Amino acid sequence: MVSRINFEKATIAHKEVIFSWLAEPYIQEFWDNTQEHKDDIVNFINGRKILSNYAGGRYVYWVALANDTPFALIMIIQEFINSKINQIKLDNISKTGNTYGIDYMIGNKGYLGKGYGSKTLKQFIDFFRTEIDSKADTFFIDPASDNPRAKHVYIKAGFEHVGSFIMTGNVSGKGKKHDLLIKKFYYRK
Repeated sequence: MVSRINFEKATIAHKEVIFSWLAEPYIQEFWDNTQEHKDDIVNFINGRKILSNYAGGRYVYWVALANDTPFALIMIIQEFINSKINQIKLDNISKTGNTYGIDYMIGNKGYLGKGYGSKTLKQFIDFFRTEIDSKADTFFIDPASDNPRAKHVYIKAGFEHVGSFIMTGNVSGKGKKHDLLIKKFYYRK
């Protein structure tokens, strides 16, 4: 049975576990393992005291915990009309509220295949909209097209597939086909 999930911003206390997850082969297959990304995680944990080249240092890193045990990492970035993002994302960016891109992984193998995938994502979005940004009404997630397991989890969490694109930028998935999935809410002022 899936227990209650809590979320907290990544801190120095999470660094070792996050980097152990990033070393797992099943994570490395689909997750950005560039040194620039790892440096950005450390920069965030240390309070962003230096400029970051990784997405302009705009990612916020969250750790998901079940019964006080860290098991997942969630990256979130606010997307803007002037962001350097693919056209398909620009075409789907919110016109009424705020749009965020999400990257998500279950790093602790003990939590795989036990119903945590979609539940964690749903609860994180609810938490984020309630506690962080009530104007958040559009969420993007873009798994590699050859990762049907992730796509299945995201659809189960309420995301809808809107199209595909080729990943650009200085990330490990560059040049690879990705699917764009979107979860929209109605924001009212």
